[in-house]
Order: sequence, then C-alpha cells, then structure tokens
Amino acid sequence: MTKADIVANISEKLGMEKGDVQATIETFMDEVKNSLESGDNVYLRGFGSFIIKTRAEKTGRNISKNTTIKIPAHNIPAFKPAKVFVEGVKTNVEVK
Repeated sequence: MTKADIVANISEKLGMEKGDVQATIETFMDEVKNSLESGDNVYLRGFGSFIIKTRAEKTGRNISKNTTIKIPAHNIPAFKPAKVFVEGVKTNVEVK
C-alpha cells in the first residue's frame, strides 16, 4: 500500500477531499519526523511508537579495498508496533 492508496481510502471512508487528506497525512509525517529529529519519541496508543535507537560503534569491512573501517555510534529512527497491532497481524495474516 502506498501513501496515495492510504489517501484514497481515507478520503473515501470519510467523504473528504483527497487534497485535504493528503495535507493532513503530510503534516502528520512532518510532525513525527520533526519530533524524532529533536530527540523526542512519538507514542500512538494502540498503534505503536516511533522511537530513536542508538547503534553502538562497531568495526566494519570495506570488501573492495580489503580494509577495516570504524563505524561510529549513531542514532536511527525505528518503529515499534503495539502489542495489539502485533497480535492482529499474527492472527489475521497467513504465513507465506
């Protein structure tokens, strides 16, 4: 499912203009991104959490030059689904 599909589905279900729904979704995503960039996690009860994870420093390999490189510690955004969300997927989606 793409963002356009989500906009179309919400627009159809709520009877709103697609432009208004798209603006709302864009604003939501901007708010999540801005919160994470400022160091704040975003918690959506019953859906999940957008959190910041810290990756430790580690040693990697540049296989083309056959050298080792040091990868510094860094933060990455992550999504942690709520337990209700996980259980819904487990029970409703077939294993492929």
